[in-house]
Amino acid sequence: MRTALSIAGSDSSGGAGIQADLKTMTMNGVFAMSAITALTAQNTTGVTGIMEVTPDFLQQQIDAVFEDIYPDAVKIGMVSSSALIEKIAERLQFYGAKNIVVDPVMVATSGSRLIAEEAVKTLKEKLLPIAAVVTPNIPEAEILSGMEIHTEEEMEKAAKMIGDSYSCAVLLKGGHNINDANDLLYSDGKCKWFKGKRIDNPNTHGTGCTLSSAIVANLAKGYGLEDAVEKAKNYISGALAAMLDLGAGSGPMNHAYDLKDEWTKEA
Repeated sequence: MRTALSIAGSDSSGGAGIQADLKTMTMNGVFAMSAITALTAQNTTGVTGIMEVTPDFLQQQIDAVFEDIYPDAVKIGMVSSSALIEKIAERLQFYGAKNIVVDPVMVATSGSRLIAEEAVKTLKEKLLPIAAVVTPNIPEAEILSGMEIHTEEEMEKAAKMIGDSYSCAVLLKGGHNINDANDLLYSDGKCKWFKGKRIDNPNTHGTGCTLSSAIVANLAKGYGLEDAVEKAKNYISGALAAMLDLGAGSGPMNHAYDLKDEWTKEA
């Protein structure tokens, strides 16, 4: 069985973060492991507290995974400080980690900021250059590129700027009043659009975590980047289209088990 590691923060409500990552990877047919960067007190409406682990303890978690069950792919999600980012980069390079997907989680869906200002610079310098692909949304891409994004043409310009600056592929997620749900992949100097249809579902907490984790699972199984992205988009669309509800709001991966039979046929 292929294996995948998520290095990210915990979401106490279960819809995003490590919890969403592990559910997504499992439902996509890989053995999921974790190294937790922080505990958060949060739900679909906001984040009320963040407690970071120490860099030394994060290293112990990463070492424990790599020294026993070497991951076929690695997802990096919420990392809120420079010291943790530097530790992650150092350990992944030490072990020669492959298929690294960086989901630059900077602001929660609820609007709560999840990363310190100074850590953004460290993320650019340390994590993006070792990533196979980075998966920002529009606001995150604006921070990474230093430009405003209002059109699909500007999405292409920003993705190229990020990809060329840090020698990584970029999956720039659409939406945010620019298009329905069309995502742009910039890789090897070329742009490819993945068309999607916006689904009117209020339960979108954790969709970014779910998409990036599905990409990681597909990369771990040996798919090329374009196929990994396409399969991941189909997966998240299926979760949102299920229109199941757990209350005021919920992450789509809380619904995964109702769709298990359909989604795991191939896995």
